[in-house]
Amino acid sequence: MRIGYFLSSEEFTPAELVAQARGAEQAGFEALWISDHYHPWTDAQGQSPFVWSVIGALSQVCRLPVTTAVTCPTVRIHPAVLAQAAATSAVLHSGRFVLGVGSGEALNEHIFGDAWPQTDVRLEMLEEAVEVMRELWRGDFVNHHGRHYTVEHARIYTLPDTPPQVYVSGFGPKAVDLAARIGDGYVNVSPDAEMVRRFRAGGGGDKPCQAGFKAAYADTEDEGVRIAYERWPNAGVPGELSQVLPSPRHFEQAAELVRPEMMKQAFVCGRDVDAHVAKLEEYAKAGFDEVYVGNTGPHWQGLFDLYQREVLPRVR
Repeated sequence: MRIGYFLSSEEFTPAELVAQARGAEQAGFEALWISDHYHPWTDAQGQSPFVWSVIGALSQVCRLPVTTAVTCPTVRIHPAVLAQAAATSAVLHSGRFVLGVGSGEALNEHIFGDAWPQTDVRLEMLEEAVEVMRELWRGDFVNHHGRHYTVEHARIYTLPDTPPQVYVSGFGPKAVDLAARIGDGYVNVSPDAEMVRRFRAGGGGDKPCQAGFKAAYADTEDEGVRIAYERWPNAGVPGELSQVLPSPRHFEQAAELVRPEMMKQAFVCGRDVDAHVAKLEEYAKAGFDEVYVGNTGPHWQGLFDLYQREVLPRVR
């Protein structure tokens, strides 16, 4: 199982993300995830840099593979533009770039006032968007007149030797079935063995399955819980709310129902080596090939040191 580090664009400045990428490589992590947001989930997280600028900067400080976890190529940015962004990123990273995509959240995609489609429509848009991007990556002029997107006389000139792979996220059966049908890999954020089995049985076969989780490194578990609750109470917001709430203040309102002790279910809090190892093993047992851990709060160097000295050697 490959163990990577999750760069949180919602919580850290561009300079901090670049520093974390460098530190993750030095600590022995094998790959990077990076989130793509227009807004943070809550104001306490406080950041939201343009991910494509950061991805370019990452190529200059480390050699780790990078996956977007995940980009929505349907509403906020047209898939023809994202096809160019992904192609350039793949060139900068010498092919070590994967475009992770998903159907998105209203939090990031509603900013132009477009209606937020229902799930079935969003998945339909996602499938067509991936089709458009792959067509553009062939390097010819493209004219596409589909149900959701129009592309006229468009050609991408700066292309990697091999088109970027597209991994598709899915938390429900319909999204997982789409990932199995069109994805080069699968993305999730929970150790859901049933979804992995569904992906593989539905056509995913032995394609890579990625997942990630959050940690809150601190001297004690209680301090880690405090940090997690301060920065990411939205982790306790249930169901489809994460897909439909439109702004950080709405997530903050929903998170008023979340209690600090609930953070222990969503985060690995503190610096207990056994707890970190157990969480990684939970994902391994669920069938994931790659697992990415991200740190919330200011103590990310402490997490790097812990993983370099104790966690990664034990897991490997």
